[in-house]
Order: sequence, then structure tokens, then C-alpha cells
Amino acid sequence: MSVDDFKYFIDQFEDMRVLRYRLPGFEELTLQQKKFIFYMSQAALSGRDILWDQNFRFNLKIRKTLEAILDTYSGDRSSLQFKLFLIYVKRVFFANGIHHHYSNDKLKPDFDADYFATLIHGSDSEKLPLTDNETPDQLILSLSPLLFDEKLYSRKIERREGADIVAESSINMYEGVTQDEVESFYAGKANPNDVNPISLGLNSKVIKKNGKLVEKVYKSGGLYGTVIDRIIFWLEKANSCSDSEGQRKAIKLLIGFYKTGDLKLWDKFNIQWVKDGEPDVDFNNGFIETYSDPLGMKATWEAIVNYTDIDATKRSRIITANAQWFEDNSPIDPKYKKEKVTGVAAKVINIAMLGGECYPVSPLGINLPNADWIRKEVGSKSVTLANISEAHDKSSQGSGFLEEFASDKAEVERVKKYGTLADALHTDLHECVGHASGKLAPGTDPNALKNYASALEEARADLFALYYIMDKKIIELALLPDEDAAKASYDVYLRNGLLTQIVRIKHGKNIEEAHMRNRSAICHWVYERGRSKNVVELFKSNYKSYVRINDYKMLRELFGELLNEIQRIKSEGDFDAGKKIIENYGVKIDADLHTEILKRYDKLNLAPYTGFINPKLIPVFDNAGEITDVEVEYVDDYLGQMMEYGRNYSFL
Repeated sequence: MSVDDFKYFIDQFEDMRVLRYRLPGFEELTLQQKKFIFYMSQAALSGRDILWDQNFRFNLKIRKTLEAILDTYSGDRSSLQFKLFLIYVKRVFFANGIHHHYSNDKLKPDFDADYFATLIHGSDSEKLPLTDNETPDQLILSLSPLLFDEKLYSRKIERREGADIVAESSINMYEGVTQDEVESFYAGKANPNDVNPISLGLNSKVIKKNGKLVEKVYKSGGLYGTVIDRIIFWLEKANSCSDSEGQRKAIKLLIGFYKTGDLKLWDKFNIQWVKDGEPDVDFNNGFIETYSDPLGMKATWEAIVNYTDIDATKRSRIITANAQWFEDNSPIDPKYKKEKVTGVAAKVINIAMLGGECYPVSPLGINLPNADWIRKEVGSKSVTLANISEAHDKSSQGSGFLEEFASDKAEVERVKKYGTLADALHTDLHECVGHASGKLAPGTDPNALKNYASALEEARADLFALYYIMDKKIIELALLPDEDAAKASYDVYLRNGLLTQIVRIKHGKNIEEAHMRNRSAICHWVYERGRSKNVVELFKSNYKSYVRINDYKMLRELFGELLNEIQRIKSEGDFDAGKKIIENYGVKIDADLHTEILKRYDKLNLAPYTGFINPKLIPVFDNAGEITDVEVEYVDDYLGQMMEYGRNYSFL
């Protein structure tokens, strides 16, 4: 099936759209590689319940109730009310829970509590998630406030200045404890003299028991143990098909971590996973990213399975081959530069399966592991997701978005000509060398930046990419054809950060998500700093706001200046300075501008958030029960896949 013939778009509802992604070249993989991908995909799908429960402690009961209604409701399914119910269900599945995946606000149903009761009464009670002696009426009584009371559990993650960001967040990583209590609890466990510190609290929930704080660790036999045992089962299957001894060692360490919850084993796994280099088939699986923890310590569960895009990987390998040059010529203070950039492995991959936090909303690039000391001593792996980016690009062509928000025809033509290439290079620089750059000062607590850490780290990597994409070295390395391609990158970034990304935010709300805060902070900071010299211009034409870059060279210098400051903040653990940058430049939205941008965007009938449905990997067996091939089926039923996953991968 050619790219042009492939159907990417599947569904759109409210502010969300769902796409498919291709698996180019999958049929050319060896049988052993296909089997590895299949088994790892089963592991990726098996952990789904963990994320749902982490996002909110009542999510699983709500989801199973919605699934039972979808499966068995005997009433009128053609009514407007039921159609509104379906939209709500799609949004909940998209967000892996009842809180929006970006804004963190509780999703508001467009039907009322009485209709919800009608749906439950019209469904098979044997399929409802009723506890012992619980009746459908009692289920209605317990769930209705969770769905319809706007003030109850209103925010998944509360980052509002002055709030108790632990007690006021609905995320299920803490229960019955306050921010001060948690910070004191972990301060007592931290060893400031440990040069190889474990990621404290990464895989646990903190609760209060008999007046004292304790951790419930995610492990076999512990919290989420039944799910983790299923993940282990498939990891062991995959390990028998691994291409390399190094990868087999890594998987054994990961299994050991899942069995014990020992964070030292997690570090050993990550070290071995990095040392294994760039296998043709690879994976991420575990408690990894801390964006959803208001304190930036605890990780949500995620998994991806992938294989190398050989042609596209040539670009990322050029970047990593020059990683030391990038580090040496960075505009940051020399004392925070790495003397030797170690083990930066980078490639472009095709995703074969998304799971956990990566499903259905996928990242475009990944750089792991997150522990700074492992990055410094061993290195990191950096990947760009080619087939996910392809789906984004192909499905967005001809939408009218660029023509509506670009400042002039020259910008439109520049972005059309170079935008896809420049965006891919920005992602490569961000992931391959941005996250891998710099070092902490001796004695700096890696958790010192707390709830601002994620936004500042994303800003640091973005600024690294922005600074270098305009460097003549990029053209010398044949990564971009000319300076106009770099200008296209700046055009897109400034337009997004100053104007268009706010289409994702409801009017009157602040920016909450770390990546969006990062982009807003960078763009507003350079706009303000360069205002006296008219480096970046915000102007109106026919009552519409636009961004125009008047001095690309000076803008690059401003990016370098801010990169230097944010690297200093991270290296020194300067919480107050980091907070000031994010709060002053990354959070607030001008109300009048917001109104204007939302109106212009609404006319385009687009959705600002994109998610994906996975292809189905189908093993082919011989008469002896051995797998002889793995076939790919591209499904186009979004709710159907969600229901299938609910039937086959529900273990909590």
C-alpha cells in the first residue's frame, strides 16, 4: 500500500482527532524480529490498566462502566443523548481517564446525571463493575458525582502557584498526604553525597498509614502486581527472540526490576539498555516519565515497540557523530559543559506498537534514560518516530492552518518547502544532543527544580535545537540545504509559541502542560528581550494577529542567551530562577488574543490534539503451534480497539 493510498484519518470529536500509522518495511524484517515485536507488543498492551489507575483512582471503575454500557445498552442508540454519550466516551478513552490529557481539567459530559442513570439501568448488570452486594443504583450514586460535580476532583494535576500541588491534584500517586509531608519524606531519604543517586519515588505511591508516610511499590506481589506479572510473561517470551546478548541482558534486568521494585536494578537496566546501542528492533517499557507527578518524581507507565528506519537514521547518526562539537561550541558556561559526551546513540524508528502513556497520544521523539548521572557516565538513546511524524504531516496537508496563521506568502512558501525537513531536524537536535548536553554542578540535587523541572528541561533541549539549527555547521553537514530551511524552523516555532498553541487551551485557562509552558516561555522571553530592536514583531492585519521575525541572526543570539541561563538553572538547581522564567513567560495567556485565535481556528474545523490507533499484529501458526509469520492489519474502528483492549488487557 502506497503512502498516497493509505487512509490516515479515522475520527474527530471535540478537540481531538484519531489517526492510523503505517508500518513501512515491516514485512522485510526477519521472522525472529517479527516475533520479538509481537511479544513486546503484548507486553506494551498488557500494562494499560496501570496508567488508567495512576491517572485517577476511580478511572478503572468508570471505564468498565462505560464499556459495559457500550457493550450491552438496550435503549435507543440513535438518540442525540446517546450520541453525546459516545463523544464523552471517546474523549475519556483518548485521555486514559476522565481528565483531559493536556489541560488536566475534568472532562465535562454533555448529557446529565439522569441520562447516565438511564444508561446504567438499560445495561446488563452482570457486565457492570459491581462490587460485592453493590446494586446498579449504588453504582450510579457513587459514580455520578465523579462525572458531573465540576468541583469534585476537578484537576488531575494542580500546578497553580500557592496551591498544595499534591493534596489538590487528583493524580493517583499520593493519597491522604500533603506536599510538605511528601517533600520532607523524600528529603529524609536523599543522600546529597551520592554521585549515582537512584530515582527516588519513581515507582511507588505514597500513602499515610498509622500517621506515617509509606510507599506502596509497583512490583510483582505489590501494587499493580497482577498487571506486572503479565508484562513479565511477555518480556520473557520476547527475550527468547532477541537479536543480541546485550538486549537479552537488558530485558533480564528489567524483569528483575519488575519482580523486586528495586530502583538500583532499574538503573542497571537503563545502563545495559544504552550500552546495547542501536538494535534493529527495540523497546521502551517501564515507569519512565514524571510529567504527571506534580512534584516531578513519580513516573507513569509507558511502552513502545519499534524497528529502525535505516534511511532516515543517517541524519541522526550525523548529528551524534558530531555531538562533541555541538557540546564544545554551545553558548553555555564552560563549567557546565560535558568534557566528553558519552554514548549518544540516535536513530529514526518506526513505531510498531504504542502502550500506556504513549497511547493513544504519541510523542514525536524520545531521549532516555532520564537519570542525569547515567547520561553523563554512560550516555543515552535518542529516537525520532518517523511513521508517527509521517501520519501527522500527511493528515494535515491542505487543512488551511498555515495559510490562516502565517504572516505572509513568503513564510507560507518557505514552510511548505522546508517545514517537514526542518521540523524533523529540530526533533533530532532536541532529542539527540539537546537532552544529552550539559551537566549538573557537584552536589546539585537532581530533583531541585521540582514541579518546574519538566518544563525547564524541555526548554533546555528546545533551545539547544533552536540555537544550532541556524548554525552554518548544519549546512556543512548537509542536514539542511540552506539558511531558508532554518528560517522555516524559526517561523513555525515562534508562530506556535506566541499564537497558535493556545488553541489547545480553553478560554480563561492558563497553560499547564510542560511542553506548552516551555514553548510559551521561550517565545515570550525572546520577544520581550528583542522588543527594543524589533527582533520579533507581533502585528495586526485586517484585525488578525501575526508574528514576523525581522532579524533571524539576533533571534538566534537570544536563543543562545536563554539556553545559557536555563542550563545554569538546571546545573545549579536554582529553583527560584526557574520558577520565575516559567511563571512570568510560560503560563499566562492574553485574553483578547486568546479569543481571536480560537475564533480563527474554529473556522478551520480542525482538532488541536492528535491520537493514534494501533495496527493489529496477528501471528500465523503452523500445525505444531509455532509462529511462522506475523501479519499487520490496519484497523479503522477507534472505539472497537478500545473495547477490544478492555476485553483482552484488563487485569486490575
